Formats: sequence, C-alpha cells, structure tokens
Amino acid sequence: MQAKDLILISVDDHICEPRAMFDAHVPARYKDRAPRVVEDENGREQWWYGDLPGRNLGLNAVAGKPREYFNLDASRYDEMRPGCYDVNERVKDMNAGGQLAGLNFPNWTGFAGQVLQNGPDPKVNEIMIQAYNDWHVDEWCGSHPGRFIPCGILPLFDAELAAKEVRRLAAKGVHAVTFSENPEALKLATIHSDYWDPLYQACVENETVLCCHLGSSGRGAQTSSGAPPSVMFTLAGAGSAATFGELLWAKFFDRFPTLRFSITEGDIGWMPYFVWRAEHVHDRHSGWTQHTFKDVAGPRERFHKNILGCFINEPVGIELIHHFNIDNVFWESDFPHSDGTWPLAPESFEAIAGPLSDEQINKITYENAIRHYHFDPFAHRPKEQCTAGALRAESPEVDVVTRVGMKVEEGEARKLASVLRPQAKATAR
Repeated sequence: MQAKDLILISVDDHICEPRAMFDAHVPARYKDRAPRVVEDENGREQWWYGDLPGRNLGLNAVAGKPREYFNLDASRYDEMRPGCYDVNERVKDMNAGGQLAGLNFPNWTGFAGQVLQNGPDPKVNEIMIQAYNDWHVDEWCGSHPGRFIPCGILPLFDAELAAKEVRRLAAKGVHAVTFSENPEALKLATIHSDYWDPLYQACVENETVLCCHLGSSGRGAQTSSGAPPSVMFTLAGAGSAATFGELLWAKFFDRFPTLRFSITEGDIGWMPYFVWRAEHVHDRHSGWTQHTFKDVAGPRERFHKNILGCFINEPVGIELIHHFNIDNVFWESDFPHSDGTWPLAPESFEAIAGPLSDEQINKITYENAIRHYHFDPFAHRPKEQCTAGALRAESPEVDVVTRVGMKVEEGEARKLASVLRPQAKATAR
C-alpha cells in the first residue's frame, strides 16, 4: 500500500492545553481555585494548580523543528507551533501530516492526571478533573467531529469516583481513559488489590480501555549516575515492560475477563520475548508458584486477549507481527513530541510496512482504533476523503517547518537530562 492511500488514526498524541481551557467548565464558586498559567520573572509560562506546579508546558513540543532545536520543553506558548494548543490549527497540521484522527493524552496534568489528583481538597480535585474532561470532550474533540478519539482523566484517589467518571464519560461517547502504568508509585493502591474493582467493573460494563502511558508513574530503568542522556531515552520503555509483565499475571482478570489495557508509547518489539519468558515461567515454575488462569490457558492467551500495544515507527515489531494478535496492534503519531514522525508519518509507515498485507495494514492504522474505542470517523466524512493523500490536499498551505525556538547549547543536553530525572521522581509524589 502506498503512503498516499493510508488511513491513519493515532492512539497516542498530546495536547499542550490552552490557557483558557477551564474558563467555561468550572462552577463559579470554584473559579478562584481553578488551575492557571503564570508567567515567572524569567518569562517562562507555567501551569499551577494551587501550590502544585504542572508538568513543563511544552513537553517536547518540537513538531516541525530541526533536531538541533529539540529542547526539553518550550517554555512559552509562542515557542511552539499553534497546532500544539489550538485545535483548529491542530486539524490543519493533521491534514498536512496525512493523519485522519488521534487520541490525545493530557500534558501539564501528567499523563495520568497526577497534578489534578494531588490537590489538598478531594472534592475540588474531582471538580477540576470533570472540568478538564468536559473541555477535552466538548471543546477539543467536539469542535471537529470524526477527528479526535476522546480520552478522559479519572479521580484515581477514589476508585468509586473513578468508576462514576467512567460511566459519565461513556455517556458522552468516551471509551478511553488514562490510567497509571504503576498506581502504587503514585502512592495509590496496587493494581493487584481489590481496591480497583469498582473501576474495572465500570470499564468492563462500558467497554472502556485503560490506557497506561509511558511515564505515567515515574518508574523507569535504574541507570548509573552520570549515564549519558541517550541511555535514559534508549531505555524509556522499561516502565512499560514492567507494566506488561504485571498484566500478564494479573489475577483480577479472573474477575474481569474482558478488561483491556493499552501499553501506550512503549513500542511493541520487546513484547514477544516477555511473552515467551512468561510462558517458560508458567511451564517451569507453576508447580511452586501455583499460579492459575481462569479464562485463558496462560500468559500468551492473556496477551492476545487483554493487552493492546502501539508503536510509532518501529520495524522490529512489524518483523515479529506473527507473534501478535493483529486485532490488538495500533499505530501512534505522538505529535508533537520528539519521537513523532510528523509530517512524514505516511512515508515512514510505508517504509517499514513491507512484511504486512494490506489487510494487516488497515487493522493497525485505523480499523483496530475504530473498533476498540467505538469511534466512527466515516460518519462525518466519506472514506475516500480520509486517506493521507486526500487530507494533505485539504491543507496545502500549512508550513510544516516550526520557525520558533532555539538550539540546544553546548552542555545543555546533560542539564536537560538532570531536569528530567527529578521530574520522574516527582511524578510519584
């Protein structure tokens, strides 16, 4: 299949949320407690929720920049392309990149909404989480039907409230929620306790996917002090691998056999090895571990039934695709992060898709996303207008070069790495 004929739906993009996002969604009596953007004495713009700082504003909002301009973060909105925070400009950027639709994760709140979880008043936290979700669903996704798969944040500090929000969101057409790759690292209950049963039950009843985004707990590879910055980025998927291993053996599937988890932005090429290893452990060690599976034969079937995987531009997983349930594999763009392939995603996918049939390509690039997330873009535009070639023809005026930013100065890479490490630790607080 040629690049121009691909239909691309990403299950992992990001929003650099606009300043005014809470204005229309927070009740009047709570307006003074709503999150806000503050400019400091150095001209940096930063989200704050009460006394809690949000994650850095741009979070590698580097789409369209030369790699020499990849800084850790844009420090101001005017240092990133408008498509990062303006939904109308985002759709134009999607057109220019040949992408039909995307599932957008939060940014300044943390990928699991950690900042909004951690305010001192649980009631206010719940209100702000609902306000975020209403903005995301009604304004961001609702402004361009058929272009965005909505993804909600949950009040994870109370599993009953989280279940209630899953049901509220499902009534608004939302079947994806962001969850932590390791809630215990956020000082919440382990996924292996029955604390989460109300949430799991709500997700099963509403066919909602729990999305475990890379970096949503601060858990990662344990590296040596002084390791070059490239080490940390090379081993970025270590947290995802740990989550994957726990899910293969999770006993809560005995109670919720149709529950689904997405391993987001962790790549997939490593998954077949760990599935093999889990099968080996089941064969050699189940005599003393006494681990049993109620609804499947073992870890491999658990993987094929309940765990979704996605990749940006990774050829290894494609070469090993026969080890996967092809119905549970997805493509992701990761716009506007530095791992993304915008605006050349169609060409990048075509370059690695050689081992795949057209049927497999269609499942990975759009059909699986439509099915798992109850999303129907073709209700809003004819299918023939959804290809990369057709979308690019809609926005030929888009300048795909981002003309703001600055080069990383000599020695800046280690400084950026030192900033990243404390952020990862802070995620768990």
